[in-house]
This record gives sequence, structure tokens and C-alpha cells, in this order.
Amino acid sequence: MNLTTRFLTEADQRTICAWRYDGDYAIYNLPPYEEMKRRETGFFRPGKERNYRAFLEGDTLIGFVNLSEEASGVFIGIGVNPTLCGQHYGRRILEEAYRISKSLYPEKPLYLEVRTWNTRAVTCYERVGFRIDGGAFTKTTGIGEGTFYRMVRE
Repeated sequence: MNLTTRFLTEADQRTICAWRYDGDYAIYNLPPYEEMKRRETGFFRPGKERNYRAFLEGDTLIGFVNLSEEASGVFIGIGVNPTLCGQHYGRRILEEAYRISKSLYPEKPLYLEVRTWNTRAVTCYERVGFRIDGGAFTKTTGIGEGTFYRMVRE
């Protein structure tokens, strides 16, 4: 079945905030919906709502992306429903997000940042044409300090 996409709805936002990842991946669990909304973080940042797109298979929310245009590229963040991880949905979402990015920003490469320990994600990204750009670097995010790779797809 094909994936469809739309801008995030309030129901999508509530669903995504309730997703719970296990083990090391638990660092990707989002705060509760009301807290994110109050703090204006993530998909609640004023003026950034249209950067976020939901991906569905039928009526099931499979995942979402954040496509943020920057001066020299387009940053992409991705989240996949934790019950569906490892089933190649990440690849399908990234392929479609790449097409969307190229239609909106044809001259700009797509890039992301991924924690170096997240080999499952790195492998997924490589399979859809991203490559590691430079060495690992340390960065502090809203969920703490980590070591990351920058990955690019032209």
C-alpha cells in the first residue's frame, strides 16, 4: 500500500506525543502533548507548523518528518511509530520526504543529524542515499548531550 502525506493534525500530534520507544531509543520519547504545546517546542514552535508532515498507510499514522529550510540546505528530522520500526517504513518515508524537499527546494541538499550509536537509523539513511559528511561531533540537544554524524543527500 502507498503512503499518503499531509500536514500534522492535532490528532497526529497527540498520537506522536504518546509514542513510547524502548531501551536506548527511549531518549526519543516526547514530552506529553500539553507540555510540548505549553513550551512551544517541536511541532508547536510558532511559525514552524507547516514544516511537519504526517505519513499514513490507510488510516494508520506511520511516522512524520520535519523539513526545515536553512541557508545552505534542508534539515530533516524523522520519527517512525515505535511499533513499526524495523519494517522499512523509515526508508519509505525518507524517499517521499526527499521528493517533497526537492520539489520545494530543488537546489538544496537534504541533511540530518543522527546519534552515532543509532546504527539502525544510520543503515536506513545510507540505504536511501544519505552519506556521512565529516567526522562525529558532540552536541547538546533538548534531550542531552550526544555524539552525532551529519548525513547528507544531494
